Amino acid sequence: MTREEYINLINEKGYLEGFSEAHIFMHEASSRAQRITSEINNKYHTNGEIHSLMCELTKEKIDESLRVFPPIYSDFGMNLHIGKQVFINSGCSFQDQGGIYIGDNTLIGHQVVFATINHDENPTKRASMYFKPIHIGKNVWIGAHATILPGVTIGDGAIIGAGALVNKDVEANTVVVGVPARIIKKI
Repeated sequence: MTREEYINLINEKGYLEGFSEAHIFMHEASSRAQRITSEINNKYHTNGEIHSLMCELTKEKIDESLRVFPPIYSDFGMNLHIGKQVFINSGCSFQDQGGIYIGDNTLIGHQVVFATINHDENPTKRASMYFKPIHIGKNVWIGAHATILPGVTIGDGAIIGAGALVNKDVEANTVVVGVPARIIKKI
């Protein structure tokens, strides 16, 4: 299976059978992502070197304005899409098998988690998974320790407070905080 075939399957069906060809591909890709993020995380790199490794991880051309403070973690890497002028602070985790799209000028705080997968609730199919992409608009600020759950879209200019659990879409130019996240004001 190729990256393109996998992404098409996830986009079309949003479901993957446990122990299928796609499941095996996903695990092989995870090993690849672990190798690349281990290289990023375990020694000093210049911005240019980190940029090159991030392009290798995502298999995409990323704008040179990207800034990443390691460590960074990715479960897949090849379904992570990063805009221009993005800053990713240390300790962030990207479970990107279902797709994560980060808009231009986004700031991501320490140890933010992006989760795009839910396992099947049927105990006999627990290895099977449902996927929903996460979409982050432009000029978004995500505070430290926030968690963004599958299928969430965050509108342009929104602020996600530190520690928020975002389980539903966030309107543009709003501030959300809490568990679960709720709007506290409009910008």
